Amino acid sequence: MIFVTVGTHEQPFNRLVEYMDQWAGEHDEEVVIQTGFSTYEPHNCEWQKLYPYQEMVKKVGEARIVITHGGPSSFIMPLQIGKVPIVVPRKKEFDEHVNDHQVAFSNAVAERQGNIIVVEDVERLGEAIEKYNQLVQGKSEMMSNNILFVNRFEKIINEMFEGGGTTER
Repeated sequence: MIFVTVGTHEQPFNRLVEYMDQWAGEHDEEVVIQTGFSTYEPHNCEWQKLYPYQEMVKKVGEARIVITHGGPSSFIMPLQIGKVPIVVPRKKEFDEHVNDHQVAFSNAVAERQGNIIVVEDVERLGEAIEKYNQLVQGKSEMMSNNILFVNRFEKIINEMFEGGGTTER
């Protein structure tokens, strides 16, 4: 299953919703879309304007591929549960946002962190879906601070007990 979210920004993101609906009509893979304030209504997909947060987390966890817009809240959640999202930033030229900050931010994250796949041209999205397994190889996973803390703490504990005994004070 492919899960697509366009976030909760009040401007439509019809470009992504319509592309994924058409893609779903031509492929044998379930596509679920959170359409937000988009005005295009899919015909080939399960869709809903907004999903409750827990349902979003469940769908992201079940998805083979997660496709998001360029809002950090939308692509950080998949990263936190070990998914490498495909990020399609909203663009001002299509009246999807007030400026192109999603393009700049998404590209900066991809360059610095190496843990998202940015597709600016929606017409190249099918290619990214097709090559997804190749594209995710070598992408770093974002580890939450909690996981990092637990791993470091576990290492300290293991080192204490590997020392061969305890020292009484």
